[in-house]
Amino acid sequence: MSAQEKVNILMVDDEPAKLLTYEVMLAELGENLIKANSGRDALQHLLNTEVAVVLMDVSMPEIDGFELAGLIRQHPRFQRTAIVFISAVHLTDVDRLKAYQRGAVDYISVPVVPELLRAKVSVFAELHRQSRQLESLNRELRRLSSCLMTAQDEERRRFARDLHDGIGQELAAAKIMLDRFQQQPAARRDDNLAGEAAEIIDRAIQQVRSMSHLMHPPLLDEGGLFSALRWFVEGVTERTGIQTSLDLQPPEFPRLAPRLERTVFRIVQEALTNVFRHSEAKKAWVTLIQKENSLQLTVRDNGKGVEERIAQLLPGSIGIGIGAMRERARELGGELRMRNASPGTMVEVVIPAMICSPEEMVATA
Repeated sequence: MSAQEKVNILMVDDEPAKLLTYEVMLAELGENLIKANSGRDALQHLLNTEVAVVLMDVSMPEIDGFELAGLIRQHPRFQRTAIVFISAVHLTDVDRLKAYQRGAVDYISVPVVPELLRAKVSVFAELHRQSRQLESLNRELRRLSSCLMTAQDEERRRFARDLHDGIGQELAAAKIMLDRFQQQPAARRDDNLAGEAAEIIDRAIQQVRSMSHLMHPPLLDEGGLFSALRWFVEGVTERTGIQTSLDLQPPEFPRLAPRLERTVFRIVQEALTNVFRHSEAKKAWVTLIQKENSLQLTVRDNGKGVEERIAQLLPGSIGIGIGAMRERARELGGELRMRNASPGTMVEVVIPAMICSPEEMVATA
C-alpha cells in the first residue's frame, strides 16, 4: 500500500443525519468513507472490507457501541483496528474505562468539532497506512531473503560444477599425462606429453584467474573503475556475443572513493548479467557520467523490455539481482530507477559522488 492509496473509514450510527454530518466533516481527508446504520450492518462491512478506522456511536439499538467494539476485537483481523467512540452524553470515568476495555482507542463528545474529528481520524488512518506498508516491506524482505539464500546455493553449485567440470578435469588430464611421462624410461620419454600437460595446466591457471577476477577484479584496486569496467565490458562481448560499449565522461575519468567504485562495478556487473539472462538483446550500452556533485550510471539494452511492475520496482515483482542493485545504491545515498526504453530496458542510477583522495589512492594501490 503506497502513501497515495486510500484507506477505508467505517462510520456507524443509527441516525442517517449524523452519518451525513460525519461524511461532510471527513470528506476533505480524501479517504473511502463507508456508512453503516447499525451494529449488524457494520459487522457485515467489516467482514467484506479492510477498515482502518471505525467511528461509532455509543448509543445504538440492538447492539450498542460497547458491544460492537467487543465483537470487533474478538476477530483476529481486527485486533489492531482503530475504534473511536462518539457520545452525545457525557461519559463518566467508568464509561471510558469500559470503552477502553472493549478496544476503543479514543472517544469524541458531541457537539463534534470538525477539525478535531479530522485530526484524530487522519492520525489513525495514516498509522494504518504505515502499518500496511511495513507489512508489505516485511513480506518483500522475507521473499528477497529467501531468494538470496537460493541464489547463494545456486552460486555455490555453479562454482563447484565449474571447479569439477573445468579445472578439475583439466588437472586430472594433466596428471595422467605426467604419470605416463614419468613411467617411461628416461631415454624414451615423449616430450610431447610434458608439453601437452603444461598447456593443460596453463588453461587451468587461466580459468582460475578468470573466476577470481570475476569475483573481485584486481584492476578495480590497481587501475580504478575505468580499467575494471573496460575489462568487464570487453569480456561480456566475448562471452555472450552481446555488443557492449562503454562511455565514460569525462574521458580522463577520476579515481573515486573505493567503496563507490566497488558499488558501481557491482551494479554494472549485475545489470549486464540481467541483460544476458533475460533481455534477448543484441546490444548494450554502459554510460557513466561524473558530475560535480553526483555520479550518473546508465545501462541500456535493445532487448524485449520488462513488465511495468518490474520497471516500477513494485514489491514482489523484482528479483534478488535488481533488489541488490537498488540496495547498493541506497547504501551510498543513491537511487535506482528502471524504465522501458522502446526497445529494451534502461537502468539509471544516481549516486552522490565521492572523489578518491591521494591518501586513499595510496592505500588501495
